[in-house]
Amino acid sequence: MQKQGKILIVDDNEDILFALNLLLQPHVDKIKVTTKPERIEHFMQSFEPDVILLDMNFNKDADSGQEGFNWLKKIKKADPDMVVIFITAYADMEKAVRAIKEGATDFIPKPWEREKLLATVASAVELRKSRHEVTQLRQQVAALESNCAYPEIIGESDVIRSLLETVEKLKDTDANILILGENGTGKDLFANLLYRTSPRAEKPFVQIDLGTIPEQLFESELFGHQKGAFTDAKHEKPGRFEIASGGTLFLDEIGNLTPPMQAKLLSAIEKQQINRLGSTKPVSINVRLICATNADIHKMVADGDFRQDLLYRINTIELHIPPLRERGEDIELLANFFHDRYKKKYKKDSRNISIAAMRKLKEYPWPGNVRELQHAMERAVILSSGFTLTPENFVLKPTAKKQKELNLNLEQLEMNAIEHALLQAEGNMNRAAELLGVSRFTLYRKIEKYGL
Repeated sequence: MQKQGKILIVDDNEDILFALNLLLQPHVDKIKVTTKPERIEHFMQSFEPDVILLDMNFNKDADSGQEGFNWLKKIKKADPDMVVIFITAYADMEKAVRAIKEGATDFIPKPWEREKLLATVASAVELRKSRHEVTQLRQQVAALESNCAYPEIIGESDVIRSLLETVEKLKDTDANILILGENGTGKDLFANLLYRTSPRAEKPFVQIDLGTIPEQLFESELFGHQKGAFTDAKHEKPGRFEIASGGTLFLDEIGNLTPPMQAKLLSAIEKQQINRLGSTKPVSINVRLICATNADIHKMVADGDFRQDLLYRINTIELHIPPLRERGEDIELLANFFHDRYKKKYKKDSRNISIAAMRKLKEYPWPGNVRELQHAMERAVILSSGFTLTPENFVLKPTAKKQKELNLNLEQLEMNAIEHALLQAEGNMNRAAELLGVSRFTLYRKIEKYGL
């Protein structure tokens, strides 16, 4: 038997524990033994056995096996996939059938046959491994099914064409990619496209927005946790790394990671293994990383806010997604694309976008990028009542240029307000004070302060 697996043996007879430990030790990785079945749950959390060998009777002269069935029920409640083998000196066919029905994997009588026991334990360890793989496969299938839509990149500008050419060059590689760009530029679409055109396209694509995860939940979300690892950990849970193993893990907004989180992520990438919270058993992983951020991550490195060694690990290739204001010729394409989508969705008779409306869209700087354009088009279609969308259908925010020209210095704003109030009141101090909402004494003091 190949040496593998961790075994927990529970029996009230210390001679039995000694004999089984001696017999199994050369063939398994680790063994724990106990005469107290009430410590089973403790060992399940701290030792994480692959197989539990469980005696059926713990009280003197007991032979019904009911104690064993009670403990089996508790074990299966704590971990439905746990592999349990009953051992008893009072074996009969009725108990064996009941044991299998209630979740035991096998039934070993005392005294046992050496070779048969070794073969049973070996099969049990393999079964535990298979159950773990099946659970992981189910989660990966769910991840695959949730990412079935093929991403559609709309654009014919030079910068978009260049990006698509780069993606084409990367289709046969497993290189880690870092995608940079402002919010709303479509970083997630490019991440999905990189995945769809990669050798891992048939494996899971798992996405997580690191900007939305509280630091205290970081390890649980990325690395998973065991039952009881913290107060609300009522069930074991695999992390995103584990679910994505074999496929692609997309870490969005990686610039939001705190230094401790960066260190833990770097360790996982370098070792290619993770530890679930509450577990000391390492889990091997095999993922391709695609990361994205709207932050100036190179400046963050220079300022000491982001680890340089982590940046080296995640940016074998960097892609810079341009803001929409630098993709002028794509605005019309995108506007028509979203117009067509939403008139069908909302069953509108809207047929086109007027020349004046399109000019308005092209002149606007789109601080929210493609996402803002999409929302503007959806809103315009919903509120439209004619066949053609006009400039009035698009209510856009003040342009970034006007916002930049605004002087936000408080003292300067106060001086300007006083000057305007004095002009409007034609020098009448009482009237000027009323307009400003201050007392006349305060107004005199402000005038003196600013030398007006």
